[in-house]
Amino acid sequence: MIPDLIESNPGMPMPLGVSRIEKICNFAIFVPEASDIKLNIFDSDSEQEIFTYQYCPEINKTGTIWHMAIGGLPDRFLYTYQISGISKPSEGILFFPEHHLIDPYAKSIHGLEKWGRDPEDPTKRIFNEYIESKFDWQGDLPLQTPWNQLIIYELHTRGFTQKAPIKHPGTFSGLIEQIDYLKELGITAIELLPIHEFDEADCPFFNPETGEQLLSTWGYSSINFFALRSAFAADSKKRHVIDEFKEMVKQFHRAGIEVIIDVVFNHSAERDHTGPVFNYKGIANSTYYILDQAGDYFNFSGCGNTLNCNHPVVAQMILEALRYWVVEMHVDGFRFDLASIMTRDQQGNVLSNPPVVEIIAKDPVLANTKIIAEAWDAVGLYQVGDFPAHQRWAEWNGKYRDILRRFCIGTTGLTGEVASRLSGSEDMYQASGRKPYHSINFITAHDGFPMMDLVSYNEKHNMANGENNRDGGNDNFSYNFGVEGPTDNSEIIHQRKKQIFNYITLLMISQGTPMILAGDEFGRSQGGNNNVCFQDNELFWLDWNLLEPNRDIFNYWKHIIQFRKKHPVLHRENYFTGKIIQATGSPDISWHNRRLNQPEFGHTNSTLAFLIDGCSVLGKVDDHLYVIVNFSKEDLDFEIPIAGPDNPWLKIIDTSAPEPYFKIPSIVEKTSVSVTFSIQIFQQKAMK
Repeated sequence: MIPDLIESNPGMPMPLGVSRIEKICNFAIFVPEASDIKLNIFDSDSEQEIFTYQYCPEINKTGTIWHMAIGGLPDRFLYTYQISGISKPSEGILFFPEHHLIDPYAKSIHGLEKWGRDPEDPTKRIFNEYIESKFDWQGDLPLQTPWNQLIIYELHTRGFTQKAPIKHPGTFSGLIEQIDYLKELGITAIELLPIHEFDEADCPFFNPETGEQLLSTWGYSSINFFALRSAFAADSKKRHVIDEFKEMVKQFHRAGIEVIIDVVFNHSAERDHTGPVFNYKGIANSTYYILDQAGDYFNFSGCGNTLNCNHPVVAQMILEALRYWVVEMHVDGFRFDLASIMTRDQQGNVLSNPPVVEIIAKDPVLANTKIIAEAWDAVGLYQVGDFPAHQRWAEWNGKYRDILRRFCIGTTGLTGEVASRLSGSEDMYQASGRKPYHSINFITAHDGFPMMDLVSYNEKHNMANGENNRDGGNDNFSYNFGVEGPTDNSEIIHQRKKQIFNYITLLMISQGTPMILAGDEFGRSQGGNNNVCFQDNELFWLDWNLLEPNRDIFNYWKHIIQFRKKHPVLHRENYFTGKIIQATGSPDISWHNRRLNQPEFGHTNSTLAFLIDGCSVLGKVDDHLYVIVNFSKEDLDFEIPIAGPDNPWLKIIDTSAPEPYFKIPSIVEKTSVSVTFSIQIFQQKAMK
């Protein structure tokens, strides 16, 4: 039955999704092969159907866009589409007329508010929801923090706060409650694991002890790229998740912290032909997915399907989604999961200049937005250093992670490459017009061991994941210092913490943009599990009870972050050149080893030293910094540059010391120092 207040007209084909001008709502959806479309409108509170409209192709269709306009609808309502046509599976054309489909452009989803929903509940329907947001930004704008000042902190909305001592655990409001903690740490940007609406039931594995289905907790099972995950809202009715997210962004901006979100434009939760139907399958399967000649799904994502990112319609959706998050939600940047998939054409072949990658890089709305690529996919396409950059794309530097991990456990013969990674990976990024800060440097990330497990386990222990320990990477480059897992041995505990300090120090003195994994600052552990994507429990949730026992780790992170901020030579905008600086007569950086001016690149050693000239940043005078690294098993003597009595070298960091930093730096009176499996940093005033 149609209420008297509701009126309809043919509407307009653009913009896609639902748009409202005064009292008129326009509905537009791309459906290229359908013969029949029905729009269903429901009451937001009761979920009772209040209006149904059968589209007429002669009236409600322009090209391949179906559209109509309705007046008299409330500020909040639910809606779904039912789409019919002739299925041609061999051509990838599928229809599911009994399914109520999600609008790819819907800004809110109703029906997934409960975390850990029962996937077997046949009565549970998922709706698109239209909500009028009247949020007052109070003048807020994206921060546009310079790249070279970024210190990124990667976290999961639920995992970060679920066990925190706060009022709203596991929610966007809970993140607001932790802002003071993050400010104290000193980070300048958070990077949120996926916050789009996703299907946590998208997991085929079961707890081997209880038999319960595990949950896809990380959020890499998107069903829509515009709608927020409603279960991350603190509001009991989950009606105001959009405003709650906006408030979170506003508060982080007031604290000087940028918000970067993880986006998953490589696959969806619909998986392969055996997977569920949410939207894309039933709307335009052969458009949204890369299919083979038999109509089957290519699986470059490892998740059953692959988004057809370089199809014009899909590329348009991706661009409009990114614009929405920047313009409407004020986010500061994006990390693109398995971004190399966006370089594949509609047949799955790798393109040298993929349109969608260039469109994102050159879009004027996104011009000041940070864009970060995870430059690989699940079937071996590895583009770290080779991602089509357009002088814009930063990259997760997986080569940095691997080489630094290997170097820190004493692997020899790496000094040349280590020097390249510490100095901003010029060999990887300069040729494409990128800067040192386009290298996102990290030792740990959500995928893999956290830092405490990196020093506590030689092997992965993933039995809880229900895959008989087959999942997760095997090349962790970790070392347990003699005991697998937790120990009461004080000497081993000391050695493990010293190694953590080594990792932290190298990360924070490297040119490039450092990224920290949430919880590494107080020794979080996953019990040796390096793939907790399906663990919605204590394995994944941060244990905040560890903060006080590991306060020394937190304090060192805080100290070294401030140290990095204080010294512009550690976060340069341009690469070192090795050329002589006129003011000092020294090169901007010089490489050494146990002997001055003898770097011994390529030799079978695990030692390195280098000098950064304090006058190497244009227009600024900083301290000279001399860094010595010894990851051999022997105590070794290292020469240090000569200094006069009026301007001595001061030792400011020693990761082998009981406390690795000194409140009062110690004067170095000798021409050499002894170093044992550690890093020492020396500071000297640069003369103006």
